[in-house]
Amino acid sequence: MPDTVRRPMRHDTVSSASHRLRRCVDPADNEPMQTVLVVEDERDIRELLRRYLGRAGLAVIVAATGAEALLELEATQPDLVLLDLGLPDVDGVEILERAAPGIPVIVLTARAGVPDRIAGLRAGADDYVIKPFSPTEVILRVKAVLARRPCGGQPQARSFDHGRLRVDPVRHRACHDGVPLSLTPSEWNLLVTLTGTPGRVFSRHELVERIGGSLLDGYERGVDSHVKNLRHKLGPDGQHLIETVIGFGYRLGAQADD
Repeated sequence: MPDTVRRPMRHDTVSSASHRLRRCVDPADNEPMQTVLVVEDERDIRELLRRYLGRAGLAVIVAATGAEALLELEATQPDLVLLDLGLPDVDGVEILERAAPGIPVIVLTARAGVPDRIAGLRAGADDYVIKPFSPTEVILRVKAVLARRPCGGQPQARSFDHGRLRVDPVRHRACHDGVPLSLTPSEWNLLVTLTGTPGRVFSRHELVERIGGSLLDGYERGVDSHVKNLRHKLGPDGQHLIETVIGFGYRLGAQADD
């Protein structure tokens, strides 16, 4: 089979219950396998992605409709979601917005326009793959996004601006003035990146690599959308905490307390 997927005409319905996977263990090293939820209404694409992801050592859950996807998100905690935006029953953007904070989402879609990609990024997508696509490219993007997830080797919780901003990469928590922040995966990666080196200026190009995946048309401006959303969630201090360096990028404007 050629290493390129085009959207086929036929599709079927998959029972999410029959395909649900609990946290699997790799028998080779007795370590938990990372789980990917594939939300795709076209059977051929869905099964192809299942095979490629399985060969890459990942456990796979599949859903053929938006309703099934929402049930799976409630019943399981996948490490990543591959999401087709063009679902038959629920707009994929709605599912993207309802995914739990901390679960990265890679969008699969035939909507190739820059405004569509920006809309997906604003809704919280971590990466964007246009159909037709190479399954091998999808696997590489999945592994890149999973590699950016917080793990036990992350630094301990830190505070900034005299304790007003707190970020805990290990527990995947952040709060401002004592109020927990509800962040999309991309907003979380942006905050962790900026707070990891206070005062350092990050170019948009660097931030794309850290939070959004590969450089495609519109992605660097997508970073601006993530910054705008994060500033809004930080309230009146947003502009102070995330400073714009004109002509280059962004930096954290607060000093670390330690």
